[in-house]
Amino acid sequence: MKKSIFYIAALAASSQLFVSCKKQLDVNPRERILETGYYKTPAEALTSLISVYDVLGNQSSGYLTKVNILSAGSDDHFAGGDSPSDIGDLQTINNYTLTSTSGAASHLWGKGFTGVYRANVFLQKVNGAGLDDATRTRYIAEVKALRAIYYFDLVRLFKNIPLLTDVVEPSAMFDVLQVPADQVYALIVKDLSEAIPNLPATVPVASQGGRLTQGAVHAVLGKVYMWQQKWTEAAAEFALVNGPTPGASTYGYKLLPNFADLWNVKNKFNSESILEIVYNTTSDMGWGTVGSREGNVMSILVGPRNYVPVNAALAPDYISGWSFLPFTKDFFDQIHYDPRNKATVANLDSLEKANIVTYKHAYANTGYFIEKYAGRTSTKAASGQLELNFGQDMYEIRLADTYLLEAEALLKSGAGVGAGTKAYVMFNAVRARVGLSPLPVTMDNIMRERRLELAAEGHRWFDLVRWGLAPTVLAGKGFKAGRNEIFPIPERELANSKILQSKEWGGTK
Repeated sequence: MKKSIFYIAALAASSQLFVSCKKQLDVNPRERILETGYYKTPAEALTSLISVYDVLGNQSSGYLTKVNILSAGSDDHFAGGDSPSDIGDLQTINNYTLTSTSGAASHLWGKGFTGVYRANVFLQKVNGAGLDDATRTRYIAEVKALRAIYYFDLVRLFKNIPLLTDVVEPSAMFDVLQVPADQVYALIVKDLSEAIPNLPATVPVASQGGRLTQGAVHAVLGKVYMWQQKWTEAAAEFALVNGPTPGASTYGYKLLPNFADLWNVKNKFNSESILEIVYNTTSDMGWGTVGSREGNVMSILVGPRNYVPVNAALAPDYISGWSFLPFTKDFFDQIHYDPRNKATVANLDSLEKANIVTYKHAYANTGYFIEKYAGRTSTKAASGQLELNFGQDMYEIRLADTYLLEAEALLKSGAGVGAGTKAYVMFNAVRARVGLSPLPVTMDNIMRERRLELAAEGHRWFDLVRWGLAPTVLAGKGFKAGRNEIFPIPERELANSKILQSKEWGGTK
């Protein structure tokens, strides 16, 4: 009998903890420590806290991540790879042949509920860890916010989910019930709202980079309100993050002057970063330790396959990769003459035509690859398996995202959006950063700006669903209205349990 993720998570929590003692919250825990007698010291509380954070950057052993799954399903990318069966779970979301047995759905469900379960265990046990009041209060706030983040993804991706706020014993796992989505959203808002006052306004990035701050949680709450179409509340949250004018955030957030600097691997936790998922090149990870996944697999996935410099003086120092997630021709046509083009797109088509490089024209090749995450010889790890040890961080939320969302929320709330208004100023600050002239604040302009500014960062699929445009925009990929706005509940969760498949996927829930 296949076990559900609930059962597996409960069994893991009851027998052992996955912990790490790294300085930053930047690694997946590897060491297994029995839970018996655990949560007795401040050091044990910290390693448990890190284990809750760890799920943010979770990558499956099959190279699945939230960003590459959702990118493959968007209109900006093809799944790519070497063949129509290469990482088949990405192919099924690319062409919307997804089923309840798909690894993509299982990964996203498992990632979310692993995070929820670890958070609930932490909240149950932290009071016995000997922490001082201030530290305990902060840790609890962080874990509540993390639980809300995991639930936010789960409810957007699956809609019909259980709501677990306490530790559920393995014997009761098959009796959990689903709840209406509005109950999940209510907990998300409650957790985030309770967390904010007990979090620091900023953190020292050298020692605590990646930990949640007040600004990050306000930004998440703003996004939650956007999905609930509570425009006024959303605008108020983003205003707290963004400040009254660009560059005047209470939390010190500022757009970087140079757009391309956002993807300099040495530029972690910069002034534009609000919530950042951290990876490193120092774990010396090999195939025997692939489960720890401390490096960012996107860097090898998106690189051009069989890449060979012909003119070494002119060729970029890309690592030969696996040709996943090439940009579509439609996306390239949109960004081609935009100033963000070169920092976004690795244009192997032009490089090959100029006889500067060669590369394999793999499956669904367009010649346009992701520059933002491309692995390079100049930034690769000194040791360990090459493809498992890239240190490129990922932005879960950055300032340009919240500027554009505040403008959208103000527009939809009926606030003024003409020249000189807050919406106009925030929207056009994103354009001004790359030297573009101002445009009026309209939904068409906001949608195009988000597409170009945030390309390949995991937002496009969510945006299309939130705007109600996915059935039209993604029809050519096989997207079915009233079905593909959510993922199917994995089959293993339905077996021997009270969980029911969603109606959108032929179920009764």
